[in-house]
Amino acid sequence: MTRSRLCAILAIGIAVATFVPFTYAEDEGSPAPQGTETQAVDESTQTLFPHFESGRFWLSGQANFIYQAHPAFNAPYSGANSFEPNAQDATSRVVTLYTGFEFTKSIEALVDVEEAGGGGISQALGLAGFTNLDVVRNPTISKAPYLARVIYHQVIALSHDKVSNARGPLSTFTDLPARRLELRFGKFGIADFFDVNSVGSDSHMQFMNWTIDQNGAYDYAADTRGYTWAAMAEYQSPKWGVRFAEALLPTVANGPQLVWNLHRANATNVEFELHRGFLKRKDGIIRLLWYVNNANMGIYQVANQQYLDGLVAVPDITNHPQQVTTKYGLGLNFEQVLTKDIVAYGRVGWNNGKSESWAYTEADNTAQAGAGFSGHLWKRRNDRAGVSFVSNGISSEHARYLSYGGLGFILGDGGLTYGRENIFETYYTTHMWRGIYIGPDIQYVVNPGYNQVRGPAIVYSLRLHTEF
Repeated sequence: MTRSRLCAILAIGIAVATFVPFTYAEDEGSPAPQGTETQAVDESTQTLFPHFESGRFWLSGQANFIYQAHPAFNAPYSGANSFEPNAQDATSRVVTLYTGFEFTKSIEALVDVEEAGGGGISQALGLAGFTNLDVVRNPTISKAPYLARVIYHQVIALSHDKVSNARGPLSTFTDLPARRLELRFGKFGIADFFDVNSVGSDSHMQFMNWTIDQNGAYDYAADTRGYTWAAMAEYQSPKWGVRFAEALLPTVANGPQLVWNLHRANATNVEFELHRGFLKRKDGIIRLLWYVNNANMGIYQVANQQYLDGLVAVPDITNHPQQVTTKYGLGLNFEQVLTKDIVAYGRVGWNNGKSESWAYTEADNTAQAGAGFSGHLWKRRNDRAGVSFVSNGISSEHARYLSYGGLGFILGDGGLTYGRENIFETYYTTHMWRGIYIGPDIQYVVNPGYNQVRGPAIVYSLRLHTEF
């Protein structure tokens, strides 16, 4: 079977899976009670096996498989880091085992083991907003299971009143003080706690694109797999909250090894959140983010000048002595309930764009908007769907670097006719049985890698997810 025919079959499957669920009701027993317009769109996720609703132990897991394919698209030239224009396909997987133990009602430890395999189309190169968040960019990294998270978590009560807490992999507590200080130490993903969004943060059940699930301009501290060692403090109250984290950065851009000497590299992250939305009498949340990275990053202007002075054949952002340079940025993240089954969301991000893209992806500014829909709308309460649009950009010096033939850790067509990278994504997740979900996804990418003469590209995806 040719790849073009495979893409056509996948497209038909996506159309069927998207429209058929609207035509019949899922047999779920008695209908759920109707909520108010402050109800969140996300439903509680079904699992293959029941979890402990109380007690000291937590044990759960997940497995996520994503198949992606795209037909051939127009590209007059390609470089070492280009998104491949020929038709291609790839499958990725991520399997995680989550464990937790409560030492006391305020102290717990969380340990997660993970295994990732398969790959991404074009080896996860050529797009700032790559199409699969589960993919590890480095093809040489070990395929063996690894320790994803090791977290010490302590809660310090600042009030006697309690609020319920959704027990899960990142916290085993069933309730928390309404006003509290939380301390976390260990290995985890900065994106586990910063820039989180209930509509657009979960590649296992929602969108798949890097810059739709997360703020593309947020160059958050992480190794190749997306984890780091960090210390974090968080204050929460009914009306507002704030969190702070100091984390380790990789030795090289998107590298697997972290720098433990904080004088040589460090990442500071601060996020303020307001527990209200933009509309009266409807729930929402607004988050404001600020971060600063200090590491051995190159400067785009310096690399460009080396090329213009004839010192190098092509600019090389890594061609510099050991140094400490700074990258900083801002972000806005919001969720807004529109009805009990529809939540709008969006992000805006910016960084200074002078220093080398270091840990996440090559985007210096981004803006996105979208919405999530609960299956209650069409009488399938455990299904969900979403639609989102993101526009990514880079600084003028970053664009010049790529136009001269420079390579980043994600991008490099050998030249560049700059244009914003615009991506539209829509997904549908169907609940099949207990903890098994399946669903299609379509992404339409204009100016892949910020290059106006390449694309557009259409990426079709099919995801199988299970919670156990």
